[in-house]
Amino acid sequence: MTATARITRDDLELKLREISGDLEDKVESQKAKLLAGAVTGVLVIAVLAYLLGRRRARKPVVVELRRM
Repeated sequence: MTATARITRDDLELKLREISGDLEDKVESQKAKLLAGAVTGVLVIAVLAYLLGRRRARKPVVVELRRM
């Protein structure tokens, strides 16, 4: 068996910073696309809600008044 070196807190911290740095770079490069996609999604949902609301409103509304 070979002797293995102990993993120190500094080793873990260095590796986590290395991994998180890569992720931050990827997110920064895609941030504009993500924002545009989110805005587009919200607009599509708003338009669908408007169109469905108009369709429902076209049905005749019957109001019945009763005098007691």
